[in-house]
Amino acid sequence: MSCGCSLSVRGTPQRSSGCAAAVAALALVWHGMAPPALASQAQAGTAKPAAGETTTSENRGAPAGFRIGAGDVLQINVWKEPEASVPAAVVRPDGKISLPLVKELDVQGLTPTELEKLLTAKLDQYIHGADVTVVIKEIRSKRVYLVGAVKREGTIPLLSNMSVLQVLAEAGGLTEYAKKKKIYVLREENGKRNRYPFDYEAVIKGEHMDENIAILPDDTIVVPQ
Repeated sequence: MSCGCSLSVRGTPQRSSGCAAAVAALALVWHGMAPPALASQAQAGTAKPAAGETTTSENRGAPAGFRIGAGDVLQINVWKEPEASVPAAVVRPDGKISLPLVKELDVQGLTPTELEKLLTAKLDQYIHGADVTVVIKEIRSKRVYLVGAVKREGTIPLLSNMSVLQVLAEAGGLTEYAKKKKIYVLREENGKRNRYPFDYEAVIKGEHMDENIAILPDDTIVVPQ
């Protein structure tokens, strides 16, 4: 193991006293003989993040800005409280989930971080200072539909801001029978169904880029054949 603090005396490498002390301390930790304070410092990298420490959206299994919706599957972890934790809570159509202790909770429209704060407050009367983590196990509330000459028809989760071209790529691309200039997006807006054209051949050439619109939840991409 090298600590990067060697000295040279008459051409012979020597370790500084500070480096030797560090090596000795690590050896004590390795053999389980270090003082508690030293051991805790050495093991800090493996400890659970402290309460209030920022957790990224990637760690929660959801893209930045994601808000919970009906159908999503949540994993609720309460640190050192397995009876209060839930491995898979499905958000019901009414936007609620059922949990131990707090019973029913409305989670519709919350971010994972907001739900963590809400659960911490709700659990406080049962578990003081509860350390709650919410992980999005499955995203089912944000979906886009693909119909026609694509390699994988059906629905795919809309995990982030995706364009028409990106969604088609996620679906495996077009089949050889696709009418690439006749693709369109169907979208419900204010009670009306609007149709947005998409010329695949033009867009991949860098033309008509205004047609490569951002896809919204529940959009349908139609690829005629």
